[in-house]
Amino acid sequence: MKAKLLENNKDYEMALDYIESLMEKPESKEINREIELFTLLVKVYEDKHFPVDLPDPIDAILFVMDQQKLKRKDLIPIIGSQSKVSEVLNQKRPLSLAMMRNLQDKLNIPAEVLLQDPKKEKIPELKFSYRDYPVSEMFKLGYFPEKSKLSQVKEYFEEVMSDLFSSFGDGMPTPVYCKQSFRKMVPSMNAIFAWQAQILKKISYEKVDKFNLSALDDNFIEKLLALSIDETGPLLVKDYLKTYGVHFITETNLSKTYVDGAAFKALDDKPVVALSLRHDRIDNFWFTLIHELGHVIKHLYSKSNNKSFFDNTNSTSKKCISPVEKEANRFAMEYLIPSTKIKDYKLSDFSLWSNCKIMTTAKEINRSPAILAGRIRYESGSFSIFSDMLGSKCIKKLFF
Repeated sequence: MKAKLLENNKDYEMALDYIESLMEKPESKEINREIELFTLLVKVYEDKHFPVDLPDPIDAILFVMDQQKLKRKDLIPIIGSQSKVSEVLNQKRPLSLAMMRNLQDKLNIPAEVLLQDPKKEKIPELKFSYRDYPVSEMFKLGYFPEKSKLSQVKEYFEEVMSDLFSSFGDGMPTPVYCKQSFRKMVPSMNAIFAWQAQILKKISYEKVDKFNLSALDDNFIEKLLALSIDETGPLLVKDYLKTYGVHFITETNLSKTYVDGAAFKALDDKPVVALSLRHDRIDNFWFTLIHELGHVIKHLYSKSNNKSFFDNTNSTSKKCISPVEKEANRFAMEYLIPSTKIKDYKLSDFSLWSNCKIMTTAKEINRSPAILAGRIRYESGSFSIFSDMLGSKCIKKLFF
């Protein structure tokens, strides 16, 4: 019989008969090589068409327990409490990655059996630690809808976080974080990435129109800012940006993120603008929105590397080290209050302004009075004035 890949059951049966006939012949090097060759061809065919099912993980545990004369109490250091051991062995509680890791290390049960994957030779190493994330907050905000109790999230933390971070696709982005405030606040990048992953997970279900960067021109920004005149204007932003292929979402910030807004790409390569509404004011909403759009227009598509911009835009300081943040600030400030429209007004001298004048001027330039009041406070450095015109506590109630 001529050696070839076995294509069907007839070839398979013929190969078996041929091997049997070879084994009846006197032994020689040529015969042995022929037997080895056809045995390999048979094995390739059997692996493809008659795969052997892996044993059930619990059956494997029970088998090892029987072989090593182990009691259920002996599994407590490996699996957890006595109740967990009982639930696992009765198949009422799934094995966690942490349990699997212990079972492989302590009982030498193969990873492919525990994971039910013949290609896995080792349990994945620990990637997510419960202590590195604000888990209670994340649970309350619905990051883990498949788990009804916080204790379940903690026990299967690696699994739920792997699911959450699958939103990033093949790779994590490079974060660009700008803390413009003078306060010594060190952000938790773990929490920031979790926040971003939740956003990507949510927007993965929504469709936006075709994106064309060149369409985000002066006219696009001017029409967007015209929405600020209406108190419910922020609610119209999502649908407006959708028509330009931009994802827009508001997502409550997590502790130690200090993020007001962010700009990054979705898996569909379209831009995402996310606001946390951490500071519940109309002026901050519109400044942060235009600042993030500045990143989209100026920076997000300027290089091939996958970057995400996270910003703390509520600053009393005019100092910002990052050149890209300075550029995004200038972009936002110029569009919010165009210098060509207020060349006869001095923003840095608050004594020239009154509530009435702010209202009148804002109407002339087609902007929310809160935007103008916020700019006067910033330019003059007097952050105690015109507080009643900033639209405090007017944004969150629209979205949440």
